[in-house]
Parts: sequence; structure tokens; C-alpha cells
Amino acid sequence: MTYAGLVEELSEIGVDEKEANVKNKLSRGKFTAAFFLQCLAAIDTQTLHLT
Repeated sequence: MTYAGLVEELSEIGVDEKEANVKNKLSRGKFTAAFFLQCLAAIDTQTLHLT
């Protein structure tokens, strides 16, 4: 998925983010758990396996 695609998917669930902001958050690796969960919801993740 591209940054633009993620921004579009986030927009569809009501999360307003700019592409540059998303790119910076992900490249730095510093973002909130809430943003992480929003991204998972935006890309329709049904299951998350943590090991």
C-alpha cells in the first residue's frame, strides 16, 4: 500500500491526515497506539498475531 492509499483509506473511516504527515510518522516509527489501530482498521485488518 502506498502512503496516498493509506491516507485515502484513513479518510474513509473519518481520520483526516495529510500524506506527508503519515509518511513522517511511519518513517520515524513514532506514532500513537490509536493511530496504529486506525491504520489497521483502515486497511480492514481482521486479525493481528503478536509473537
